[in-house]
Formats: sequence, C-alpha cells, structure tokens
Amino acid sequence: MRSIMSNMFCFQCEQTASGKGCTGKIGVCGKQEQTAVLQDRLTGALISLAMTAQNHSPGPATHRLIIEGLFTGGTNVNFDNALVEGRIAEIRREQADLDPAAPQREVFDMTRVWNAPEDIRSLKALVLFGVRGLAAYAYHAAVLGYTDAGVSAFFYKALVAIGNEGYGMDELLPVVMETGKLNLTAMELLDKANTETYGSPKPTTVPLGVEKGPFIVVSGHDLHDLKVLLEQTMGKGINIYTHGEMLPAHAYPMLKAYPHLKGHYGTAWHNQQKEFAHIPAPILFNTNCLMPVQESYGDRVFTTALTAYPGMVHIDEHGEHKDFTPIINKALALGGYAEDHPMTGINGGKELTTGFAHEALLAAGDTIINAVKSGAIKHFFLVGGCDGAKSARQYYTDFVKQTPKDTLVLTLACGKYRFNDLNIGELGDFPRILDMGQCNDAYSAIKVALVLSEAFGCTVNELPLTLVLSWYEQKAVAILLTLLYLGIKNILLGPSIPAFVSPGVLNYLVEHFAIAPTNTPEQDLAKIMRGDGSV
Repeated sequence: MRSIMSNMFCFQCEQTASGKGCTGKIGVCGKQEQTAVLQDRLTGALISLAMTAQNHSPGPATHRLIIEGLFTGGTNVNFDNALVEGRIAEIRREQADLDPAAPQREVFDMTRVWNAPEDIRSLKALVLFGVRGLAAYAYHAAVLGYTDAGVSAFFYKALVAIGNEGYGMDELLPVVMETGKLNLTAMELLDKANTETYGSPKPTTVPLGVEKGPFIVVSGHDLHDLKVLLEQTMGKGINIYTHGEMLPAHAYPMLKAYPHLKGHYGTAWHNQQKEFAHIPAPILFNTNCLMPVQESYGDRVFTTALTAYPGMVHIDEHGEHKDFTPIINKALALGGYAEDHPMTGINGGKELTTGFAHEALLAAGDTIINAVKSGAIKHFFLVGGCDGAKSARQYYTDFVKQTPKDTLVLTLACGKYRFNDLNIGELGDFPRILDMGQCNDAYSAIKVALVLSEAFGCTVNELPLTLVLSWYEQKAVAILLTLLYLGIKNILLGPSIPAFVSPGVLNYLVEHFAIAPTNTPEQDLAKIMRGDGSV
C-alpha cells in the first residue's frame, strides 16, 4: 500500500506521467513529492471536516475553508508547503471548533481512495476533481460577494461521499451527475457576479505586445485582483497587460475604461517560462496556471490570493485593502522596455478579439437563427478548453483551419491560444472565430446553446453544434460533468482520455453519452459534416 506520508500519487491533470499517474519525486507539473503528499493530507482534512459538519451547523467561515481548501489542491495553484500546512492546521482547528466534545480525529487517509477498486476510485476521483473545479468558480463568485447555499451544502455531501467506503457505483454515479448540476449553478452565479460588477462583455480587439515604459503583467483568472491593481496604478505611469486567461478582462466595460489597461502579453499558461525569461517587468499570478518559477525571472514574480510559490513575494491581504505597493515599486524600478515591444500569437497574428459572451451573441439571436434557417450558417463548433504543452494539441489548430467557411467556431478558455490569432474570415456580421471568454465563462456557451435549442424547438443534441474539447485540469473536469448532467452527447475529447477514468467508467460514458476521443481533424470533420450522428 502507498503511504500518504511519504509517496506522491497524482493523476489529476492531462499530462500526468505516462498517462497513468505521477509517483516519483516530482510531478509533470513541477510539484514536489512533499507538496503532493501535503495536498493529499489537505484533502483528507477537508473530508474529515465535512464528516464532522454532518451533525452540526457549519457557517460561512467553514464554507470558506472548504472552498479555499479544495481550490488550493488544484493543479498549478500552490507550490508552497508552508502555506498548505497552515491551511491544514486551520481546517483542523475549525473541525475542533465545530465539535469541541469529540476526541481528536485523525485526518482521513487518501490512500483509502487511491487503493479502492478501480471503478470506485475512478468515480471518487471524478467527484473530487469536479468539486475542485466547482470550488474555483465558487471562490471567484464569493470574492465579489456572491454565494449560493445549495453549492455550499454540496461540497460537504461530495466530500463525505469520497470518504464513504461503503459507496459503490450506484451511490457514486448520482453524486458525479450532481457535481455537474451544482457546477452549472456556480458558473451561472459567477457570470452574474462578473456582469453585475463589471458590466456585460463587449466584443473587443486587443493588441499583442507592450508599449515602452514601466508595466505589469497579470496572469490568472481573477478580475477583482486586476481591478484593484488598476485602481492602485492609476496615474503612476505604469501600464497593465493581461496574460493567459486574463485576456477577456479587456471586454468588460468597467475594466476597459482604465486607459492604462493596454493590451495582452504572450500566449497560453504553459509558455510562461519562455515568455517571462527576460521580461523587464514584474508578473502577478492571481490564480492557478502558475508553473515552477525559473531563476531567469524569479525576482519578478509576485503571487496573491490562493496562489503561491516558495521564495516569491506573496501579497496576502483581502479585497479592496490588498496592497500592491511591492509590485508597483518593482515595475517602476525595472522601467520596462526602452521601445515598443511587438509580439505575435503562435500563428503570427498581431491582435486577438474577445468578448463574444452570451449577451453579445444573443443580442444578434434573430440574425443567427435566420442564417441557420437559410443555410448561410451550416454548423457551429465549440472548440475550447485547456491548453497544454503536448504536440498533439496541434489538432485544435488544424481542426479550426479546416472548418468549412459556412461554419462558426465558438471558443473559450486557454485552449483558444492554439488558433485565436488566426484570420479565417467572416461569416455575415461575425468573425468566424468567436471568443466567449475564460474557462470561468463556460456558462456563456451553455446559455447560448440552451437558448438556440429553445428557439429551434429541439434539444441541444439536435442543434447543428459539435463540442470539440481539450482538457488539462479540474475546471475542465467540472465543465465536462455539467455537460453530461445536461445530457449533451457526442462530445469529442482530447488530446487524451483522463488517466483517472477507468475502462468501466469510460464504457459507461461512451454508452450513455457517446463521448469519443479525437482522431484526426480530417476524419472528425468529415463525419461531423456528413451528419451521421456519433463521431
């Protein structure tokens, strides 16, 4: 049996070692063995807390610990052992406060999950990784003051299910589906939080590259941290640039109103070690997608919120009181580029367009519906999800390049960096590539699909729509579970099937939802456009 105290076992991301699991001294993501061990212990502490909470009345403080603890265990979030240990201790204190009369309990041992029968382990992993993604959405909404009692309660139910050794497939499958259901609630809540706080996104073209002078690059997902930084840098001669999943921030009216939010630097998260190597400016990481920091730029990395890396400056205050003075001073000291510094996307494009969220697209709903009815629009492709370093992800670039000219490509999340700088033309009033936002904005795609199905009097599965998804980490898992909860079928998933999905569970997904792995773009497009059903 694998000891939780001394050995790594992690298979939660797409690039896990040998497609089976990271078990050595260091994971593929750069996570050290002891960090992986502590994250398992953190998960065990959360399960123990949830079990105690069953017989008590946990309040907002306990809810916060559950959400933040789950998010901390996600891929590329926190590499700082001391902070993870501190979070474990905080959870243990909360458990003792909930039930002071109970004897000191041991932390739930996660090897009891990892060593469970194959299909049980697989389903419990789906629940765990799904609720980690769900926690990310709930966290971002909570930062803006938006919470949901049903979502909060479900975290306890899911954690208890993971720890229940008496549960079989009949008990776990409904929890898997309920994870998708509650993730839909959380994504809708986050969409409401963002749009009511910052306004509804508007289609916006964003230049790639950096103007001369001091600047800061912001990487991650959290719009609130960006807003606070924009406020604190007003009038200081410092420009702000987004990176990775922060690109859609440019489409929100409140944020784009800041004149020093200038443009976008770089491409997807996994290129950061190369793109940040010689940058004459600091970088702020405010959520997941932080990679192990290299010496070439380590003196310029700042972290905040739940994201942390050993030796980096961590800005730990909360809300509007967060003080970004250290990173502001660093930007001024470094001075930025002496001349404008142009950049391009991976396909040579010099600008990116974003902001086609559900309000923008549904405002043109009649135009879209009429174009479908007349045959001007033959098909919609949702090509989105996570990006990663594997060469197999070239599939998504080639797929988009080969889509017929009478089709539209909807996209969201960082998977779009494989093709979002391409110019593949226009269709009517729209560019053929429509960027709907971050992985945090997945609700937009679901909303558009549901409204279109209602307008056409059919199910989503009967729409001329194909989902071609790439996955990497836990938010992608949560989104996939939401799509399954909605009954959406014939999803193409790549670049590989998750290591934590056992053959038995995979057979269930294929049988009930017709999930299929990606083949070649040519094969997949030919089958889709023939309209012969399952791909």
